[in-house]
Amino acid sequence: MTTAILTGTTGFRAPAVSRPSSCEDHRVWNDLRVCFIGDSFVAGVGDPLCLGWVGRLAAQTYANGQPLTTYNLGVRMQTSTEILGRWRTECAPRFPVGSDARLVVSFGVNDTTFIEGRPRVAPGQSAANLSELLTQAAELPVLVVAPPPIDDAEQNVRTAALDEHFAEICSAAAVPYVRVHRPLRDSAVWMREVRAGDGAHPGAAGYDELAALIHPDWREWLAR
Repeated sequence: MTTAILTGTTGFRAPAVSRPSSCEDHRVWNDLRVCFIGDSFVAGVGDPLCLGWVGRLAAQTYANGQPLTTYNLGVRMQTSTEILGRWRTECAPRFPVGSDARLVVSFGVNDTTFIEGRPRVAPGQSAANLSELLTQAAELPVLVVAPPPIDDAEQNVRTAALDEHFAEICSAAAVPYVRVHRPLRDSAVWMREVRAGDGAHPGAAGYDELAALIHPDWREWLAR
């Protein structure tokens, strides 16, 4: 039996994990490696447990009997343009030949941030960046997670529009896309924690909410 880890209100408890009975058994386990590339939400900024949604998914996956190696490549304040420029260089050495290499992508909020009266990245360019990244990563299984909402209604409107574009791009590329933006806007827990924090990032309970939204698509994607 496994123990759930989405416990932002009660604290993190290491889940029970099924382990191989010998070193010889361990060698037959798949070498599953997942790079998570993106921004501060990928990095888990604001989480006092230092897990974010990435750490929660990884721990639950291991608890469910699937060992894996995860690489959190989230960088705070980065846009889709910056992430597109670095993803291959950072992921390549982490994906050795023979591994089950996979990529999770999430960005967009920084693109829609206004500076000097306009977004840091124009919507059309954000869409083009995602399309190009999916083209470059065509040899890998890819999962894309939508950009979440923050405590700024006007920016959320821009991000929601970007969410729609991203959904269309992923559908055309046959890449699974996790629609978390609207559910989180309707989540009292997420929005309360964002407002109580820095206006963008939640605490542990907020990341619990986000991880729970992603988890069904994540499990289905890993089973492919």
